[in-house]
Amino acid sequence: MQQLAFQKIGSLALLCTTLYTLTLFPTQAQQTSVPYSRQDSLRGSITEEREWWDLLYYHLDVEVDPRRKSIQGKNTVHYKVLKSYQTLQIDLQEPMEIKGFYQEGREMPYRREGNAYFVELELPQKVGEIHQLQVVYGGTPRISPNPPWSGGLTWEKDQKGRPFIANSNQGDGASLWWPCKDHMYDEPDSMLISVTVPDPLMNVSNGRLRKTEKPSPEKTTYHWFVSSPIANYGVNISIADYAHFSEEYLGEKGPLTLDFYVLRENLEKALVQFKDAPRMMRAFEHWFGPYPFYEDGFKLIEVPYLGMEHQSAVTYGNGYQQGYKGKDFSETGWGLTFDYIIIHEAGHEWFANNITYRDIADMWIHESFTTYSESLFLDYHYGVNAGNAYLQGARSVIKNDIPIIGDYGVNQRGSGDMYFKGANILHTLRQWIDQDEKWRAILRKMNATFYHQTVSTQDIEGFLARETGLPLQTFFDQYLRTAQVPLFQHYWKDDRLYYRWQEVVDGFSMPVTVSQNNLTHVLHPTAAWQSTDLLLPGRVFETDPNLYIFTQQIRAPSE
Repeated sequence: MQQLAFQKIGSLALLCTTLYTLTLFPTQAQQTSVPYSRQDSLRGSITEEREWWDLLYYHLDVEVDPRRKSIQGKNTVHYKVLKSYQTLQIDLQEPMEIKGFYQEGREMPYRREGNAYFVELELPQKVGEIHQLQVVYGGTPRISPNPPWSGGLTWEKDQKGRPFIANSNQGDGASLWWPCKDHMYDEPDSMLISVTVPDPLMNVSNGRLRKTEKPSPEKTTYHWFVSSPIANYGVNISIADYAHFSEEYLGEKGPLTLDFYVLRENLEKALVQFKDAPRMMRAFEHWFGPYPFYEDGFKLIEVPYLGMEHQSAVTYGNGYQQGYKGKDFSETGWGLTFDYIIIHEAGHEWFANNITYRDIADMWIHESFTTYSESLFLDYHYGVNAGNAYLQGARSVIKNDIPIIGDYGVNQRGSGDMYFKGANILHTLRQWIDQDEKWRAILRKMNATFYHQTVSTQDIEGFLARETGLPLQTFFDQYLRTAQVPLFQHYWKDDRLYYRWQEVVDGFSMPVTVSQNNLTHVLHPTAAWQSTDLLLPGRVFETDPNLYIFTQQIRAPSE
């Protein structure tokens, strides 16, 4: 489903085989020095062969062979014609292979360009019509060298030597293991995932288990139905000899099933550790509004890698320990009061699966808000000071290397600072608003406004500017489109405090709260020097530690 309007990529730009970037912000320079290829453009842009059809439904029907580490099957693509065109792009990455494209029982010719397949449809494609395309494929998908950061399949064993299998493919693309329209701007309205595995293994995927079938005495097919729009990278297969337990959470929209699938040897540990799941739900429904997928339920599934935000099927591999593999990013102790993977990956149900970036250059929309959700979890359960301390402490991991927004149209994300720097940016905005209930209402309205939609940075910026009533353009230009942190520079002279912003974009203006002798004052610095006599001359004062800024006292200039 194409939820929001998208930008058409000019054919001339697509012909570029070296340097290509579609930028929504002409003043933002390319972030990397490596020239982009035509494959980057075919993967990351909305090509003519993509834009003319609206994705409605997938039925992914595959058999997974753990012994051969292979996947064989088909994907039936249902789509609606938006404008007449005869060439349709489907993506599948090597070493997986397409065996044929079929429409109305006839095999369709196609041409291939790297990972992009261009199907030449013989049936006239008339505006408003709904058609199906069956894609038959198979092969041995790439094994992830470093999941989940490097995409692919992970094939491990449990303690009894039985297969333990899962996929992870954000960034690299779902087309690593199944053929699809591999761009984030368009999602199917719903999806059926049918996976056949050898007994006694079971497959757990997104949505709800509709039924199981026995295609042979030694195999079982699990049919999982997703009733909500879903991003390609969120489609999940998790295969093991799982133990299952569940509970019912009474949430804002009524009863919600929480289902847990874990290796049998870890069942007792999971019964304790997964108590963080209902705690997460209580905190995030408070801050963000109802869980976005009541119809599909919520699952937490053990996998042989750290974890991933697969929609309604969050995967978990944190070793049943607090923090991030036992580490507290903030070094305050607060990061060890929760299981990082449960809280962070489940937070993505609101920011990634409900509100989804249209281009990976805007990945900050997923990671900044979700990392910020960790502090809101602490805020809800332990108080505002706990959330504040967590974010302030985690600033030590921020690099300020390149801008948080990446390059558009080439499948390129921005800086890894989108996590904790992004969270601190949002926390800074909370201080500027200075009304916590208003901030909470904005976060809840944001999830309602963009419910099950793909969005751009401009969508989010515009929404926040309207809802806060604040002039936020230079705020976002500064924090998202440069790597520089605003520098609050000051000096004392003639019993007055002189102050200004440095290292900022033109027109940057954001208030700063300062404290001295238990009194607080709000200053309104710009890039030009200003002065005030509100503070006791020469005495120490403190800027609000919840603002992500740098401060510098300099010598007063001589006359």
